[in-house]
Parts: sequence; C-alpha cells; structure tokens
Amino acid sequence: MSKADAVAAALWVGVTLYAVFGGADFGAGFWALLAGGGERGRRRRELIDWAIGPVWEANHVWLIFVLVVLWTAFSTAFASIMSTLFIPLSLAALGIVLRGSGFAFHKVVSRPRDRRLAEAAFAISSVLTPFFMGTVVGGIASGRVPIGNAEGDPVTSWLNPVSLLIGVLFVATGAYLAAVFLVSDARRYGDPDLERYFATRALAAAVGAGAVAFAGIFVLHADARYIYDGLTSEGLPLVLASGAFGLGALVLLWRRAPRGVRPLAVGAVVAVIWGWGAAQYPYLLPEKLKIADGAAASATLTAVLVVFGVAVVVVLPALGLLYTLGQRSVLEEETEG
Repeated sequence: MSKADAVAAALWVGVTLYAVFGGADFGAGFWALLAGGGERGRRRRELIDWAIGPVWEANHVWLIFVLVVLWTAFSTAFASIMSTLFIPLSLAALGIVLRGSGFAFHKVVSRPRDRRLAEAAFAISSVLTPFFMGTVVGGIASGRVPIGNAEGDPVTSWLNPVSLLIGVLFVATGAYLAAVFLVSDARRYGDPDLERYFATRALAAAVGAGAVAFAGIFVLHADARYIYDGLTSEGLPLVLASGAFGLGALVLLWRRAPRGVRPLAVGAVVAVIWGWGAAQYPYLLPEKLKIADGAAASATLTAVLVVFGVAVVVVLPALGLLYTLGQRSVLEEETEG
C-alpha cells in the first residue's frame, strides 16, 4: 500500500465513523420530527434528548477530521469539491448550525412557543442536513465534479438522480440507525412502551432504507456507471455482507429480540460504505482524479499519518469512554446529582 493509499484509507475511516455516529445522531432528529404531539410525543422527545445529550456534539469530530485530512492531503480534490458543490455544502453547514442551536436552546427557553420553534429547528435540520450531504456524495460519485476551481455546474452537480437518491438514502439510513440505538436506550430508560415503539420504527426504517438502496441499483446503472461496475465487481463481497447484516437485523427486530441488532445494523452500514470505497478506488473523483495523482507531497502525507496515529491513541479511547459512560447512564446521574 502506498503512502497516499494509506492516507485515503484513514480518510475513509473518518467517513465511516461519521456516517455511523453522526448518521444516528441526525436520525434521532428525524424521529423527533415525527414524534407527534401530546404526552406521547413529549415522552419520545425526552428519550431522544436523554440518549443523544452526552454525545451529540462529539460526533462532529469525525466530520472535522475528514475535512482537514481532505484539505491537507488531497487539496486538488478538496478545492474541486468545495467550489463545485458549494450550494449543498453551505446548506449542510447551515443545517448543522441551526440543528445545534435548536437542540441547545429548546432546553433553556421558557416560553412554549419558543421551545416549539427550537425543537422544530432541531428536527427539520436533522433531516435536511444529511440529505444535502448525500447530494454532495452523489455529485462526486456520478462524476459531476471536474478537476479545478468551480469547473462543475453549481446546480446540476447536485440536483441529479444519483445525488437525490443518495440524499434520501442518507436520511433513511440515519433514521434506521437511530431507531435501532433508541430501542436499547429505551430499555436503559426503563420504558417498555418506548422500546416497542422504536423497535417498530426500526423495522419500518430498515425496510425503507433497503427499498431505497435497491432502487439505487437502477439509478447507478443509468447515471453513475463507474460506481455501479465497481459495486458489482470489487465491492460486491462487501455489498453482499451489508445485505446479510441487514437481513439479520431485520430478523431480530421482527422477533423482538433486540440483542445483537446494534452490531448488525452498524455492520450493514459499514460494509456498504467500504464497498463504495472499493468501487471508487483508485479515484478520488471517479474517472477524473486518482488518489496518487491528487495526493500531497510525501512529507505532508507522513505528517498526516503521524497525526492519525496520535488520534487513534488519544482521541479514540477518550470518545470510547464518553460513549461507554453515556450508555451506562453515568453522565446523566452525575448531572442530576
């Protein structure tokens, strides 16, 4: 493996972690949007707040990591993507800000009207932000990002069949992961009704995400043939693994046996992400810019790999401790005490 490939793999690790943890975070907002009114809706939103409260800001670490590594190690690709896809990227950034503001302020505002406004900002942004991120991925995958500063069409680069499909898939996948996570969170919370509620939603979201992914086969065949060919060759084992994991999660959800659903759901998402990476390899921008051609100087790549190694040693254990404490409800107990 070349040094450039190693940095690209580290970049893809960051993409994977953000897709899983950030996706579940956004998906929680999706369910907050559909929680409904009255006492039932209030209880559902309270569980979502309780579940994501300790970790929701930490998940953006992976997005920052991806952007910094892309900018530092593959500056040509970074400039091409940012300048061509600046509209959906700006909308996604705006969504992140509004979402964070809504989540923070809805807990402290006193007037019911202001609280509902903050909750709406959080929930709506949680749906729109991953959608716009998905359109960015679709623009790259469909080959609509040429090399150079603002060389691509600023509208059709992300308003196209592949981008729209992947945008919807990002929302559906996040909703699926969030519902699966919330089943376990409801059990920790001690509410069997909410556990059954989110188990049903997880099952529905799994079917929905699977249907979107199946439709994607035909869309990719028509509008992103390079990725389609890669997914049906080099990436096929991982695609099949994703399907097997997803089917296993569906069976457990159907049988109301939630133990083991989380790793299977995460495995399904991780497998398809790495299948996509295998399909796109060796390109940063499909059929336009290869990893080797777009990589920075050797010294820069070495520095990035060193920083990545430090992050593995320092950041990953810290985040792992945070997630573990959150899952054991220690952070909430300390806050209340």
